[in-house]
Amino acid sequence: MKLPENVEIIEGEIASYWIEGGILFSLSKPVLRTIENITDNITLVKQITKNTKMPLIIYLTNSPVPDKATRDFSKEQLPEVYKAMAMISRFGLAQFIMKLLFKFQQPPIPMQIFNNVIEAKEWLHQFK
Repeated sequence: MKLPENVEIIEGEIASYWIEGGILFSLSKPVLRTIENITDNITLVKQITKNTKMPLIIYLTNSPVPDKATRDFSKEQLPEVYKAMAMISRFGLAQFIMKLLFKFQQPPIPMQIFNNVIEAKEWLHQFK
């Protein structure tokens, strides 16, 4: 995934962010998620979006699986910053992990996994 050149890119510890057409985009970095860096990331996202919940397209990358406390914390925080999440992944492992995380539990916001950004944008349109 190549970052777009015509928009401002905001760098965070766990992802790079930009906004296009009312959608927040995120390019995930292969960093272990912790409660600390998730907390910092939530603060960053709220700054980027001016504390407005937005739909998110996230380009997943293979990264270490966080511990249970971090996964639980992340699930609690998602509805605080996002309306819905479209995940784009060409990596089988990333898709498998996301499906596994929400296999026994409904995700806290609408979520779908896609192979391309066009389908992700179409799906997210209903959440703008």
